[in-house]
Amino acid sequence: MIVFYNDPSKKQFDKIAIARYNVGETIKASWDMEKFPDQWDALIDIIRTRNPKQIGVNISKDFGHADGMDHTEYQELVSRLGADAKKVVSAEKLAVSWLETRTDREIMIYPQLVQITHDLISEAFSEKLITPGVTTTDDVVWWFRSKYRELGLDTWFHPSIDVQRNDPENFDHLRSFSNRPKEQVIMPGDLLHCDVGITYLRLNTDVQEHAYVLRPGETELPASLQKAFENGNRLQDILTSQFKEGTSGNKMLSAALAQAKSEKIVPSIYTHPLGTHGHAAGTTIGMWDMQNGVPGSGDYPLQPNTAYSIELNASTNIPEWKKDVRIMLEEDGFWDGKKFSYINGRQKQVYLIPRKQANLGQ
Repeated sequence: MIVFYNDPSKKQFDKIAIARYNVGETIKASWDMEKFPDQWDALIDIIRTRNPKQIGVNISKDFGHADGMDHTEYQELVSRLGADAKKVVSAEKLAVSWLETRTDREIMIYPQLVQITHDLISEAFSEKLITPGVTTTDDVVWWFRSKYRELGLDTWFHPSIDVQRNDPENFDHLRSFSNRPKEQVIMPGDLLHCDVGITYLRLNTDVQEHAYVLRPGETELPASLQKAFENGNRLQDILTSQFKEGTSGNKMLSAALAQAKSEKIVPSIYTHPLGTHGHAAGTTIGMWDMQNGVPGSGDYPLQPNTAYSIELNASTNIPEWKKDVRIMLEEDGFWDGKKFSYINGRQKQVYLIPRKQANLGQ
């Protein structure tokens, strides 16, 4: 059991472990087992001695990150407290605030993690790995897993590669996650999409980017796909322009969707906090199936020194394909309380496979 006690009037802040040993270097063991053989009795003594106005525990309706106390422990605590049980409240705000706030050291480290993620995507989405007509989407997926192991990295989710192409099959957002074909051979004219992230130094990244496989005779991205990608970048700008301290995720979502639609963009926004968890504690800005707002976590106000995966998609009709494509982008960024910035930039141009060779003429 870990107890934190704060009394601002006395400038007293105690960090206590009701255990036989210290927890780390700063939380000292405070359990006299001869006086209190029962650990619960030791806890109640600490509470009664300090007589706090409130007893915050890790229970939460809206954030799983702040909801770690199980039912049995809660019942035991309440029964032991007796009349003081009325003081028990959720410590949700404290837990979420602590989890979402990035330290100065983490802010220094994060650009390197996102750079690694971008470098891996750049290598994967190139002729070094992809041979049209031969390489499959699964080949690329397992290349990522192999690179993670080679570099000593971990990941918090399985990477994915999916394809949109000029065929009769419609492509929806859910298909890129749970309903995509098990394996597809990558062909010329394919628009590729990846969703990858790494875990390193207890921090996580989460990035989605695109590549296009050139057809014979093509030297650049077709104009219609370029326009679609520009719509995706513009939707990012619209969303991040809504970042203002104290604004709820639901308000940012509503304003961003309204502005995008006024600009004839077909938007979907599902942006989440990022940090020691991949889908972390903090302000939620939409979910793919909750575009009218997210109860609870969407009402949580934006706080400074927090990180986010700017995750969204813009749907654009491609006349020559006679259907829509979805530009699904996700880039990691930081909000310092005054301005939003991407941690290591964002994709502004679709990767071309093969790359243009600057030293070769026609």
